[in-house]
Amino acid sequence: QVQLVTSGGGLVQAGGSLRLSCVVSGYSFNNYAVGWFRQAPGKEREFVAVISRSGGTTDYADSVKDRFTISRDNAKNTMYLQMSSLKPEDTAVYYCARKLYGGSDYSEPSYGSWGQGTQVTVSS
Repeated sequence: QVQLVTSGGGLVQAGGSLRLSCVVSGYSFNNYAVGWFRQAPGKEREFVAVISRSGGTTDYADSVKDRFTISRDNAKNTMYLQMSSLKPEDTAVYYCARKLYGGSDYSEPSYGSWGQGTQVTVSS
């Protein structure tokens, strides 16, 4: 079965950095784009970043552009989210997800499998 296991969250001070990882199993990782979403307390889950199957194309939410970097290692079935210059408003549970074929990169329904989430807390 498809599994996405997220790790790397934690507590960090504003301005700091964290790297999230998502190890994938149960399907051919390099056949699908993958993305990151996040959900802050009391808010809807929102798009953060997406990366194409080969890793050659990426896209980001405006709120994280130039601070976050999404990447993937197809040989390791692993995707990453490098987060820098973190702000308190980045505090959320972060989820990795496998994108289905077609549909908007920015929309939750376009993603078919989700990791369990990892908490990121940024203190001011």
